[in-house]
Amino acid sequence: MRIAVTGSIATDHLMTFPGKFTDQLIADKLDKVSLSFLVDDLAIRRGGVAANIAFGLGVLGLQPLLVGAVGADFDDYRHWLEEHGVRTAGVRESLLRHTARFVCTTDSDGNQIGSFYAGAMAEDAEIKVASLAAEHGGIDLVIIGAGDPAAMVVHTTECRRAGLKFAADPSQQLARILDDEQVRALVDGAEYLFGNEYEEALIERKSGWTSAEILARVKVRITTLGPGGARVEQSGQPPVHVPAVPDAQPVDPTGSGDAFRSGFLAGVAWGLSRQRCAQLGNLMAVHALEATGPQEYNLKPGPLTDRFAAAYGPAAAAEVAAHLPA
Repeated sequence: MRIAVTGSIATDHLMTFPGKFTDQLIADKLDKVSLSFLVDDLAIRRGGVAANIAFGLGVLGLQPLLVGAVGADFDDYRHWLEEHGVRTAGVRESLLRHTARFVCTTDSDGNQIGSFYAGAMAEDAEIKVASLAAEHGGIDLVIIGAGDPAAMVVHTTECRRAGLKFAADPSQQLARILDDEQVRALVDGAEYLFGNEYEEALIERKSGWTSAEILARVKVRITTLGPGGARVEQSGQPPVHVPAVPDAQPVDPTGSGDAFRSGFLAGVAWGLSRQRCAQLGNLMAVHALEATGPQEYNLKPGPLTDRFAAAYGPAAAAEVAAHLPA
C-alpha cells in the first residue's frame, strides 16, 4: 500500500528551568513583562505530525512518502528519516524560511512557556499531492495531518478532485480552524477520521453534524481514549473498543497519538481487521509514550510480538508478526 503523509515537519527545542515561573512574576507589573530564564538543559527532538507518523510507518516497513516544506537546515533530519524507511522525495526545500520549530521551556512545576515558528510550513499549500502521485507511481492513501490549516484544506480538496483516498487527522489544528465550513471540508468523504475524545466533540460542534451524521460521511472513525484504549466506529456496525496496552510506563506523551496512527494504518495496509489495527496502534503509542521524544523509540520485532501477545493474546500477535520487517 502506497501511503503519503502531509502535515507539519518540525524540530522541538525543549529546555528546563529549575525554578518556578510564578516566582518571577510581579502582580502589578504584568503589563510590562521582561524576563529571561537561565535553563539547565536543552534537548533537540525531531518532530512534527507528518514526520512522526511517517517515521512510525517507516520502521514498520511501509516506506511512506513524506510531503511538506522545510528549510535548508533539514539535511540531518532528512538523513534520519531516510535511514528509518521514510521516502523524502515529497519534501520541498524553502528558499526563504527555516524548518518549523517549537521552542519550549518547562519549569519545576511543569508549567510551560513555548513558541511555535511555522517557517517553511507556510509553503505547504504550494505542494501538489496529485502531481506527486503521478510522479511516484500512484498513492493509495493520503494522510492529511495537522499542519498549515490552508494547506490541509488545499490537500483535501485536491484529493477529492483527483480521486485519491484520504485520512483526515485535523487534531490540534481544530482550534485554529475557525471556519465551520473548513472543518466540514476536511472531514467529508474521508476513508478514516482520527481524533481523541475532545477532538471528536470539537469536530461535532464545529461541523454542526451529529456523531451519526459524521459516521455517514466517513468510512471509519477512530477515537483514541488515552488509558482507555481506542474506539473504532463504522456506520451500520457495532463499535469496536480495544483496551490499552497494560503496564505502560509513561515518560513523554509527545507523539504517542502520531505513533498510534502509524500502527493503525500499517494494519490497514496489511489487510488486518479493525480490531488488530487498533491493537497495533495502541502498541505503537506505548512505544512512543515510553521514550523521550516522538521518534526516539526502538522497534524490535521479537519484543514487540511478545508484548503484543501479553496484551492481546498469542493468536493476535501471530497475525501482526507475520507482517513485521525483519
